[in-house]
Formats: sequence, structure tokens, C-alpha cells
Amino acid sequence: MTKNNSLVNKISQLFKNEIAIDLGTANTLLWTEDEGVVINEPSIVAVNTRLNTIEAIGSRAKAMVGRTPGDIVAIRPLRDGVIADFEVTEKMLEYFISKAVKKKVLVRPKVVISVPSEITPVEMRAVQDSAYRAKASEVYLILESMAAAIGAGLPINEPTGNMIVDIGGGTTDIAVISLSGLVYSRTIKTAGDSMDDAIIQYIKKKYNLLTGEAMAEKIKVNLGSAYPLDEELTMEIKGRDLVAGVPTTLRINDSEIREALSEVVNTIVETIKIALERTPPELAADFVDKGVMLTGGGSQLKNLDKRLREETGLPVTIAEHPLTTVVEGTGYLLKHPELLKKIALTK
Repeated sequence: MTKNNSLVNKISQLFKNEIAIDLGTANTLLWTEDEGVVINEPSIVAVNTRLNTIEAIGSRAKAMVGRTPGDIVAIRPLRDGVIADFEVTEKMLEYFISKAVKKKVLVRPKVVISVPSEITPVEMRAVQDSAYRAKASEVYLILESMAAAIGAGLPINEPTGNMIVDIGGGTTDIAVISLSGLVYSRTIKTAGDSMDDAIIQYIKKKYNLLTGEAMAEKIKVNLGSAYPLDEELTMEIKGRDLVAGVPTTLRINDSEIREALSEVVNTIVETIKIALERTPPELAADFVDKGVMLTGGGSQLKNLDKRLREETGLPVTIAEHPLTTVVEGTGYLLKHPELLKKIALTK
């Protein structure tokens, strides 16, 4: 009997597959019940425009950015949190899903995908269609902010106010959640990519030095901050001198990059303050003790939590695993189908 049960379990596992997806502008993450986060790769696809073929997807494609010949273009099929190139997104999803399913060639997985709060019906349909064409059997869409709140461990089912701020690559999602529903939500297209662009433009204007996306991201991670640091940080950066036209290096410090990021950070902070103002007083009172939860890659900007505490007077906490909070919350819903059906946007 034990052997038979073991065989049945093995067979059922062979055909069972459920995948949670955080389809992000910067990175796509996939989660399975057996292994947790199995895919965490850049949302980039390298396309050969001459042959109309895909050369690489994910990490391999990112390694090609800025280093490809003229007929190979590195495409980011998602912009500002939504699909900009449907065909390429479908190919990317199919690649990641097949990679997560591995050898289960006969499996058509059930898929839950997180999407930004202000996604339109047309964009929702595009995400669903891409997943179905990527061999999914069922597709559920949920809000990124809701998934982030669940992944961060907030008690979304209780009649209390929970504020989540998810700063991703293309969008910042701000939401107030109570009783498993959105009391207030706002998505702005100011997030990690905006920070990179601001750094590129600042260095170009101040030093006549042209830097690429990869260097800008490195600068953001190493020097970026939203509030003065205790000690000065510096780093050497590389780029092309726009006057001489030759590669060159220079050293910059954290105060310069804080200046470069000031407009982006101010926009995010002001949007959070507006959310606080528009929250019903009964729920807003809960924030005095519970505060604001930050998640997403942008939440790791140095001293952003300190800046928000100064501006709002509220406790501010960064999620334990900010980069995977959304996909972990999405995965939680796969294990709790009743809650999934309750909060899913559509199926």
C-alpha cells in the first residue's frame, strides 16, 4: 500500500505544476511549490532583426546589452509595468515557463501572474493571452500591490489599514489594503528605471560623459541614497567623453548621485504622502503603529526608509526579502485557492 501511494504521488507530481509569476519590467521571477523561486532573470530578449530570430533571453540577453552588432537588438518587452511588445513577451514567458516546468513536457501549468494596479482591461487581456499561448492551462491575474502585501506578511484579511509601497523597475505601486480589498491604490511610472535614467542624464550634463544602463544601475546600487549618509561614498565610473569622443573614467560621490535622484525620490515620497492623505481616518490611524511597508528593488535605495520617516512621522519597514516579495505573495495564493478566487482580477 505504501509503495502504491508513493507511486501515485510520483505520478501526480509529474503532471502537477503550478507557477507564480512576477512579470516585472526589470526582472521576471517564477515560483513553484516544490522549489520556491526557480527563475529570477532580467526581462530582456536579444532579437536578430535580420533573421527575425531570438538569440537569447534573460541573463544571457542582458549580458549582450550595449555589446551587440547592429542586427542584434536587446529588447525589454515590458515598459512601465505593461507589455510593450506582445510577441516578444510571449516568447519570453514561454521560455521561462518551460524552464520552470523542466522535463514535464506534457504539463500545461496553472499560472498566477501579478500585474500593476492601474492596468487596463486591454493590457490584462494581453498578459493573459501571452500566458495561454505560452502553454498555460489556467491563468489568474492579481494586483502586484496585493501580492507584495501578502509576501511581506501583512494581515490583509483583517479590518485594519495596511500600506504597501512596491518600488519596482518600471512602476511604483502604492496601496492601502483592508479586508482583502483595495481601499486606495495608485501606480506611478517613476521607479528604478527612472533612477537609472536620472543618473545617466546627470552625469551627461555635468561631466559630458555618456554612461550606459549597466553602469547607471551599478552607480545607483553603490552610491544611490535618499537621505545624507553617515560617511561619504565614492566610486570610479567609466563612459565615453562626449567632447573628445574617447573612453574615460572619473570619480563621483554619493552627494552627487543623491542630487541626481532627488526629483525621482521626491515624486515617490509625495505620492506616498498623497496616499496617506486620501486614506479614511479610521484606517489611517492604524499607520501610527503599523507604519508603511516598503518592498521591491527600489526600496533598497540607501536611507529611503529614513527619508520617509522624516517626511511622514510614521514607522517605515523594508520587507525581509524585497526583491522576491511579490512572487512569494503570488505563490502563497497558489496554495490558498479560496483567497486567490476572492482577490483575482480575472481568470
